[in-house]
Amino acid sequence: MWKLATLWFSLRREAALAWAMLRHPGTPRGAKLAVLAAVLYVLSPVDLVSDLIPVLGWIDDGVVAALLLGLAAKLMPPELYAALKTRVAQRRAGTAR
Repeated sequence: MWKLATLWFSLRREAALAWAMLRHPGTPRGAKLAVLAAVLYVLSPVDLVSDLIPVLGWIDDGVVAALLLGLAAKLMPPELYAALKTRVAQRRAGTAR
């Protein structure tokens, strides 16, 4: 059960970081497009593996979204990415109290 909770908190942190990337004016367009593509792929009914196949369909969405978010992180300037990551972590720590 703790693995599921860890996964949930990790997904929330990554979603907050993706949102911060989208909102920051210094984020390169390529990174913003990669984040948007990840969101659209997860929400899209068209998948590589259908969501009707319970586990494989969900894993497919997660893998593609993780790859696209990883691409977005690589397209970011390192100092901007680190600053956004720190800001998201500080916000998460502030709301956890």
